[in-house]
Amino acid sequence: MSAKFDISFETSADIVGGYAILLQAGGADLAAGAKVADPAGVIARAAKIAGFSAKPTTVLDLVAPEGSTAERLIVVGLGKPEELTAHDWLKAGGVAASKIKKAEKVVIFVDAPGAGVGAKEAADFALGMLLRAYSFDTYKTKKKDEDGNSRNGRVAVTIVVANATGAAEAFRVSEAVAAGVNLARDLVNEPPNVLGPVEFAAKASDLEKLGVEVEILTEKEMQKLGMGALLGVAQGSVRPPRLAVMQWKGGKSGESPIAFIGKGVVFDTGGISIKPAAGMEEMKGDMGGAAAVTGLMHVLAARKAAVNAVGIIGLVENMPDGNAQRPGDIVTSMSGQTIEVINTDAEGRLVLCDALWYCNDRFKPKFMINLATLTGAILVALGNVHAGLFSNDDELSERLTAAGLTTSEKLWRMPLAKEYDKLIDSKFADMKNTGGRHAGSITAAHFLKRFVQDTPWAHLDIAGTAMGSPQDEINQSWGSGYGVRLLDELVRANYES
Repeated sequence: MSAKFDISFETSADIVGGYAILLQAGGADLAAGAKVADPAGVIARAAKIAGFSAKPTTVLDLVAPEGSTAERLIVVGLGKPEELTAHDWLKAGGVAASKIKKAEKVVIFVDAPGAGVGAKEAADFALGMLLRAYSFDTYKTKKKDEDGNSRNGRVAVTIVVANATGAAEAFRVSEAVAAGVNLARDLVNEPPNVLGPVEFAAKASDLEKLGVEVEILTEKEMQKLGMGALLGVAQGSVRPPRLAVMQWKGGKSGESPIAFIGKGVVFDTGGISIKPAAGMEEMKGDMGGAAAVTGLMHVLAARKAAVNAVGIIGLVENMPDGNAQRPGDIVTSMSGQTIEVINTDAEGRLVLCDALWYCNDRFKPKFMINLATLTGAILVALGNVHAGLFSNDDELSERLTAAGLTTSEKLWRMPLAKEYDKLIDSKFADMKNTGGRHAGSITAAHFLKRFVQDTPWAHLDIAGTAMGSPQDEINQSWGSGYGVRLLDELVRANYES
């Protein structure tokens, strides 16, 4: 999708050229705007001929309609009004955005009879448009999309809704969410020669413009803290590691924060346990967890969330030079626990364990949620549809699952049990960093669990959803930005004062 949308909300609008888009629920009439957009009743005749019945995400597209002042009339189906969810409104917005080609102005009538359209629904529709409009073309010298359209064009979009004032207010939150998701997408899509640990840390520091307090720890500070696990991963790269600590203080003074921790392996060769060459270029996305945490912190600050939140991202590159750590090495984590490195490609958990311990020790948070593109095993179990959820706390797990259902960034809870935990016991150290091929995502979660103590905690394995996930109505990007909307919904629904 090429267009960049300048969105406004009005209670009415004239159509003078451009596109007119109307929404229709199944079994219901068109919005009142149809009389303005289609005085000759062309839509009704075309719908009958085409068999259009307003099923979800279906489209009726009329070019140069007779009697209309619009150049194009588009009807987007919503499906049964009683079944509409917030995510359905996002999808409808994404479908509408996908049909806007070469237009300079668009009027959209969202007040579909029977659909219960209010300010939030209109804002959700607009959010879907913004998410679908994203494209990453920074390094394309010929910026044309598949339709031959310039990727730099701006489109004036007027959304006509009864409660225009309320919709505009709600849209300010939608804009914050879209910006956070698209920031996360940008970070995942950036090439690894451009985005190293230092450069990623600078992106985190940019959030200071929104009021986020940001600290960047270098290898010297991490050495003093005893972060031997994280530093062991980084020692094979000429690019130095960083730990970015982001604080948003929007809640009550002195109230314990909630905390989000992200794996930020900016490129993962596998180290000495090197990965196969085929597909290794995709390992630029092995920092999808850190990208999601950074995007979330952007959202919380941009929408002035009434919560105290901490975001911590461990940023390293895993490379196999002469100084790289070896299988068989034993490292000491910040917790004091020792780890036998069985496989240097099980590196993300080594980064996260020190980041988790640091977060818990310094901030004493209400809970910790870490996100990581951690294991291929989770793809075997869940594919690209769900991310894996592991947790030591039922309430946190249930709230995360509910947030995933609302945003359609779905989670599936996986088991934790002592029988799995013993698989990472080591003969030579307190633990080893992999328990073998079987139950790989579960033993990785148990490894992390050893560094959270009694704090409520959840681990989201997003290896199947943060990058290369199936394209849909609101995402056409390789980097999906998965987790930003999920965690923002979790915070909004449960933790704001």
